[in-house]
Amino acid sequence: MPVNDTLATYSDWLYRAAALIYVFAMVFYTTEQAFTRKAKKSEQARELVGAGAPVTPAIGRIDESTEVGKPERFGRMAVALTVLGALLHLGSIVLRGVATGRAPWGNMYEYGAATMLVAVVTWLVLMRKFDVRRLGAFVLTPVVILMFLGGTALYTAAGPVMPALQSYWLVIHVAAAILSSGLFLVPGVFSVLYLVKVRHDANPGRFTRIGPKLPEAASLDRLAYRTTIFAFPIYTFGIICGAIWAEAAWGRFWGWDPKETVAFVAWVVYAGYLHSRATAGWRGTRAAVINSVAFALVVFNLFFINLVIAGLHSYA
Repeated sequence: MPVNDTLATYSDWLYRAAALIYVFAMVFYTTEQAFTRKAKKSEQARELVGAGAPVTPAIGRIDESTEVGKPERFGRMAVALTVLGALLHLGSIVLRGVATGRAPWGNMYEYGAATMLVAVVTWLVLMRKFDVRRLGAFVLTPVVILMFLGGTALYTAAGPVMPALQSYWLVIHVAAAILSSGLFLVPGVFSVLYLVKVRHDANPGRFTRIGPKLPEAASLDRLAYRTTIFAFPIYTFGIICGAIWAEAAWGRFWGWDPKETVAFVAWVVYAGYLHSRATAGWRGTRAAVINSVAFALVVFNLFFINLVIAGLHSYA
């Protein structure tokens, strides 16, 4: 099927527009984060008033209008921009698929774009269920960085995939890898923030600008665990599908190719994290370290293995 260059161009434009909007959303999330401490102080003042402590009416009005209202507005604008960016991002991927007449994840650029969309959608779902909006800047930072790398160093013009990838397993296996990798990004960020929060609580002189504004460490730990436990079965399914595809394409289920090996090591580490997190003695810092290492392996497998080390998956 010939490539529709017009739709491919529109797809590239939407990708760049989505990345730019994510940058603006990140700025607004950061602005809300910067005013979090003042907002908390005003909330504490209102709690004291409710307990009978005196406060002047003027101070009460200033806290309500300037310190609480502005961060709230910036946060809502950030969420609106994130939703808009996700819609443009989705449009970019759909147009890429229509332009090429195939699943729009046949190369590193397309794979990264789809993975980042999953990460953003995961973040929007978590924001709807939990009060974590002020963490948006930390989640969007890796998304923006990876989208910039994808749109520059890893960019690939729209076109057909090589014969080795012309299989229905491209849809199943790679889609599972995209879903799990995008989901893993968010708990990876949460685990890193958990480590920051714990170190700040143990020594208030550390991370003085970030630590006080983060949610409670226990909340970050729970969110990381819940998201990871949802992504892990999808990741497992993706590895199994990859083994079946390898048997059909190369005549063996497993050959210890570098990408296969690192993917398996990441699976073992994630399994260890879930086991340690479910065991009371391994909750907290040690579990967060394991989860952070597991996500680092996923990123390492995505970029370094694909781009630097030669293997059967190098064409990706």
